[in-house]
Amino acid sequence: MRILLLVSAFNGLSQRIWCALRDAGHQVGLVIAGNDEQMADEVHAADPELILCPFLKHRVPAAIWQHRRTVILHPGPVGDRGPSSLDWAITEGARTWGVTALQAVEELDAGPIWATRTFPVPAAPPRKSALYAGPVADAALECALEVVAKAADPAFTPVPAENAPTLAPGAGPRPLMRQSDRAFDWSESTDTILRRIRAADGAPGVLTEVGGLPAYVYDAHRGVARSSRPGALLSRRQGAVLVATGDGSLWLGHLRTRETGIKVPATTALAERLRGVPNSPLAAEQEPEAAHTYRQIRYRRTGAVGWLHFDFYNGAMAPGHCRRLLAGLRHAAAQDTRVLVLRGGTEAFSNGIHLNVIEVAPDPAGAAWANIRAINEVCREIITCTRQVVVAAYAGNAGAGGVMLGLGADVVAARDGIVLNPYYDIGLYGSELHTFTLPRRVGADRAQRLVDEKLPVSTAQAVRIGLVDEVGPRHPEAYAQWLALLAERHADPRTARKRRAAKARRLAAERVPLEVYETRELAEMSRDIFGDRSGFAAARRAFVTKAGTGGTPRKLLLAGNTGPVIGARPRPGNAGPGDRRVPVTVRPAVPVTA
Repeated sequence: MRILLLVSAFNGLSQRIWCALRDAGHQVGLVIAGNDEQMADEVHAADPELILCPFLKHRVPAAIWQHRRTVILHPGPVGDRGPSSLDWAITEGARTWGVTALQAVEELDAGPIWATRTFPVPAAPPRKSALYAGPVADAALECALEVVAKAADPAFTPVPAENAPTLAPGAGPRPLMRQSDRAFDWSESTDTILRRIRAADGAPGVLTEVGGLPAYVYDAHRGVARSSRPGALLSRRQGAVLVATGDGSLWLGHLRTRETGIKVPATTALAERLRGVPNSPLAAEQEPEAAHTYRQIRYRRTGAVGWLHFDFYNGAMAPGHCRRLLAGLRHAAAQDTRVLVLRGGTEAFSNGIHLNVIEVAPDPAGAAWANIRAINEVCREIITCTRQVVVAAYAGNAGAGGVMLGLGADVVAARDGIVLNPYYDIGLYGSELHTFTLPRRVGADRAQRLVDEKLPVSTAQAVRIGLVDEVGPRHPEAYAQWLALLAERHADPRTARKRRAAKARRLAAERVPLEVYETRELAEMSRDIFGDRSGFAAARRAFVTKAGTGGTPRKLLLAGNTGPVIGARPRPGNAGPGDRRVPVTVRPAVPVTA
């Protein structure tokens, strides 16, 4: 079937549905919504049999829905209407929520229903971004697949909205949630404040005052300290600040102020206002705080398996994140375990260098250079670790250098349903030692196509081409159990010993040292960072400020877009004039076009 996705952005959910439909053999294209005339023209040119809208903030023009079947995936159960569905659900503590596939009509969210799914919502308030990337995305994909199946049935007729039963208590029309609906006072309870902040994470945040500075707040976590002065800054740690509440405290990881204009670590936004606020480093003897307090990296051991868990907000890694992860890796590698599991968060494994921190730095070029050098240290530590069998566990989506980060591991294990974007697309050649690791996983030719085509890769595709070795269950708890069994299997003494020895022999046999790969990557990166040869500064600024993309990329249009292309031979001249090849490697190096 010829299917067109009409979206406001090619986000994680849109990419997941795009990948799943292509894996199923459909012809899938994409239109990024702009003005009505542009959308109508691009839809007409695509001539789809079905239009799906998995992430659309725009109203579908009548010129489209009146002439083509257009189904919107709304992040709310039957009966819910409005643009702030998840915000209201989390704020009001809904225990059941859902996704509804409904046909576009004149009135928003009022069309006949094609499919619906419900799911439980945890009692503890989830971050809106986590709820969206997890249960909402799962339900939306199920609805999308059901819609496609029904669209192939000429006898199917969607159910009028007024005839469909409401499956979630409290579902109904709701207005746009405004800042006045989100507002709180620091004297209120920790539970109340936490719920309000998480209902607005990652957008739009909640406007309040932190350290005397008006700011939108994000990335909130419970603290254990108490103070008689609600709103007081109590301490800082790993980029976050601890703020007193009416009955406890909350860690705030990120703020957006008028000065920064974008989300950055709280300590970066507050800067001089933190003078006198004590740093609160983690110490093993800090019990019970050490077991429950705010920390981005945790290490634990179960028998012969060491577990290094890291979870960075939005998967972005500034130099400080990289240094802490490197220290954690070195600590883990020094233990007498046989397997080391490196696991990222369920929202994101990693998305590479921290573009927001780079953008607000006094010297963005210098900051970018420091960032890429720091993340390369982490990659080198993974590649050269021969004391343990290293398992890179991608529990969440990954992009750019964040995909490359774990490719030097002995085993790459992904959670089903995540999406990988193994390429660089903001005017950077890329580093993370990808010219060493990527060809060794997927072959030089396929590696070249991955970085040239710049398309998302599903777990099904990833395991088929060798980018990923193992795929575990979608549910986070089931994935954790599966991962534990996988780690135990690789921890067999004889198996682990043979694997470590084989890795050591491979590294010793490399004719070109690892440092040469990095040196050549950094030589290319220096031209992008300091010479801005491919527009890194402007592309970075557009990305972090969420500026318009200038229309739909041609590679995503439906015309001629007939299914998975990863296994296909590249067309002559596919790389284009931006192609830049690394001069000398054992195997052909992988260029990254800007």
